[in-house]
Amino acid sequence: MISDSGTCPVPDGQLHVERRGSGPALLLVTGGTGAAAAYHALADELAADYTVLGYDRRGHFGSASPTGGPLTVTRHADDARAVIEHFGYGKALVFGSSAGGQIGLELAVRHPEVVGGLVVHEPPAVGLLPDAEDWIAFAEEQAARSASGDVFGAFRAFLASIAGAGLPPLKTVRLPHEHEWQVLFDRELAGIYRYLPDLDALRRSPVPIVLTAGEGSRGYYHYRPARALALELGLPFVELPGAHLAPQRDAKTFAAALNVVLADLVL
Repeated sequence: MISDSGTCPVPDGQLHVERRGSGPALLLVTGGTGAAAAYHALADELAADYTVLGYDRRGHFGSASPTGGPLTVTRHADDARAVIEHFGYGKALVFGSSAGGQIGLELAVRHPEVVGGLVVHEPPAVGLLPDAEDWIAFAEEQAARSASGDVFGAFRAFLASIAGAGLPPLKTVRLPHEHEWQVLFDRELAGIYRYLPDLDALRRSPVPIVLTAGEGSRGYYHYRPARALALELGLPFVELPGAHLAPQRDAKTFAAALNVVLADLVL
């Protein structure tokens, strides 16, 4: 249950923020359309051991972004730092999945002083892959499709790209929160796919980092960057239960496995 919620002011906007539980601070950074609500079940599972911080990503749901233009990974990382500091913490553990994993990596590069440890789950750091240009072109195609008015077409293509995520058949899918998906496609997706963290900065970083991917994601593009980044940087790589959407779709099982990884970071 949420024990505290409110608004965190940030440059050119404000963020809806939430807090629950007790113990060391743990910030959850969501992927997709950036809703704190997407991780409510996960946060409730983790709240027995951590003070769990959540927020709606800038431009989505309760978080305003009145100015236009791209919503960059760098700006999102600055926002994540603002959330930690808003609640009075000097440092927090961080878990980010998908786009949230990209944000977590940039947070560790830009603001390592506020990150006590970082767990990254299936970040779309496609620049590490031999078919990088194909995936970046895919993201740009969905941005163009959405800008032309075909948000649902971009949504369908995006869902199809994360095969193995345990999604229902596309013919049964409706488009929830169309505005939020349009923001993702128009202002974020291409930048998220183009983003690569500063590898030298991560090598020098004092932040303990664990890269993770889902057992059910093996063989899919969203599994590969975490593994590649772990090998490149000599960092731990851990398989967690489920597939790409396991933090949302099986929160209890995922939280139990994540707790083991987080406990190692706290020690």
